[in-house]
Amino acid sequence: MASAPPAAPPLPISTSQTSQSAPSQATITTTPAFRVFISRLSDSVRHSLSLRRPWLELLDRSSFSRPDSLSDAAARIRKNASYFRVNYLLLLASVLALSLLSHPFSLLLLLLLLSAWLFLYLFRPSEPPLVLFGRTFSDREILASLVVLTVVVVFLTSVGSLIISALMVGLAIVAAHGAFRMPEDLFLDDQEPASTGLLSFLGGAAPAVVSRV
Repeated sequence: MASAPPAAPPLPISTSQTSQSAPSQATITTTPAFRVFISRLSDSVRHSLSLRRPWLELLDRSSFSRPDSLSDAAARIRKNASYFRVNYLLLLASVLALSLLSHPFSLLLLLLLLSAWLFLYLFRPSEPPLVLFGRTFSDREILASLVVLTVVVVFLTSVGSLIISALMVGLAIVAAHGAFRMPEDLFLDDQEPASTGLLSFLGGAAPAVVSRV
């Protein structure tokens, strides 16, 4: 009596499709959110730049005079800050950018820190969870790690002192200009909404960030 042929070994089941589905799903989920963020940021910057005053008006020599008192200087600063707010923000950003460009290591640290916040927390989908070195990290653990990393970068390196010194220089320039620029010839437009500005794009992204906490 002929023996039955041996049973064929089970065919191996490929998991490549399963393993590839998670990254592709994460890419599909992350990319639209990041594109929406960039689109809102670009629209906000363009809108804010359209509200800036002419630089020749900012530097008009005939409009400069010495303030009569400290109260007069404070009143001038308030009026000029309301009228030239976009120009002043651009001036502060320029001083900060020049300071960072003169210190490439600090600039690199800030870029790495910003990238960590963007791609590890803000725009990373909740599923699948983040796995590093064989350990799964929850959203709260990622947030706590990023906060600690931010404190270390800002306060335990030269980044914090560089940013503070650049902002102090920029604010000193803005205060000096606002105190000596006569605002009598300025026509303030108080009908502009308070939400307009370089950071107004964060309003739409806030619910998505809060929902992760």
